[in-house]
Amino acid sequence: MTRMGSQSRLERPPRPVPGPGRVLRDFGPHYIANGLIGVVFAATGPVAVILASGVQGGLSPRELASWLFGAFFLNGLLTVAACWVYRQPLAFFWTIPGTVLIGPALGHLSFGEVVGAYLATGVVMLVLGLTGWVRRAMAAVPMPIVMAMVAGVFLSFGTGLVRSVSTDVGVAVPMVVVFLVLTAWPAAGRRVPPILGALVVGVVAVLVGGALRPMVVDGLLAAPVLQAPEWSWRAMVELVVPLAVTVLVVQNGQGVAVLRSAGHEVPVSMVTVACGVWSLVTAGVGAVSTCLTGPTNALLVASGTRERQYTAGIACGLLAMAFGLFAPLFTGLLLAAPPAFVATLGGLAMLRVLQTAFTTAFGGGRPFGALVTFVVTVSGITVLSIGAPFWGLVSGLAVSWLLERHDTA
Repeated sequence: MTRMGSQSRLERPPRPVPGPGRVLRDFGPHYIANGLIGVVFAATGPVAVILASGVQGGLSPRELASWLFGAFFLNGLLTVAACWVYRQPLAFFWTIPGTVLIGPALGHLSFGEVVGAYLATGVVMLVLGLTGWVRRAMAAVPMPIVMAMVAGVFLSFGTGLVRSVSTDVGVAVPMVVVFLVLTAWPAAGRRVPPILGALVVGVVAVLVGGALRPMVVDGLLAAPVLQAPEWSWRAMVELVVPLAVTVLVVQNGQGVAVLRSAGHEVPVSMVTVACGVWSLVTAGVGAVSTCLTGPTNALLVASGTRERQYTAGIACGLLAMAFGLFAPLFTGLLLAAPPAFVATLGGLAMLRVLQTAFTTAFGGGRPFGALVTFVVTVSGITVLSIGAPFWGLVSGLAVSWLLERHDTA
């Protein structure tokens, strides 16, 4: 490592590492609420993606529960450690676009072959992080282009909020009203964070209105199932590159952009190495590759001071570990909530993030490249099993290089 130069070394964490007393003093209602909302988000829609892909691929309930254990408990453990050591919100979960690839792949590949591809993807990310190549590549991508991609990905949260207000007035409207009142009334908002107030009112509205659907619980505690990998060139060719791209470009790219826009100096090489190492660990229980999540980190920095936002990440990680241990119970409970509750909660939490993304994307240089990136990302196209966010980045960079060279600085 010493011969690779300073650009390839892993970023050192700030010293000293905060002790338990410092961490407890830095906690507060805003940070606990943001951590809770981050886990609620991850445990609803993204969990549904895992369940859908697993069912499509013919996985057993025990294998699905094991996947959720790795996705939440193991990644929650990494989140707590990274947030504590680097003193900034660094939430690690799993690649959602990569998960979408797994369902169809399991139609002609065994689960062991897919797990082997997980391991190979982890090795690829580990090498890219240790050599420092990933940090130089991310530093070369203009922030307006990246934030235009983030805006395109997160736009669905805003439109989902609007649809929820029109389709489920009894649940969505009280949540929106309370959120706006607490936001406009600073004294009350300091005591009760607006997103936490919306969460509480939403739970009450769901219970009073009888909107909670029947809950199906398959056991209480998760039981990890160790998965033996099988090496297959077909699986390597089909999955490794798309998985690595979705983690490093799509998911990590969103996460890094969101955290940088909030003023955090993200340790990109360390994050890549962590994703590589942890992908090797989570593959053992059948979980898809680990990534630095974009939406959850956006929720963690939605409010509060930058110096204390790491505690929101710690709260998120601890709650994720609890969810992973009791995955069957919590998954049944959250999936029983009406879709409008989840969509309204996520949309309200993402409004400020969307505002920042649009301001950064279109408020500076490279506006045309940012526009192309946004449009392609929103289109939702899939080419070569790779989703629209990646092609949005590629298209925006190409157009900007051709037409906006004066903005190369």
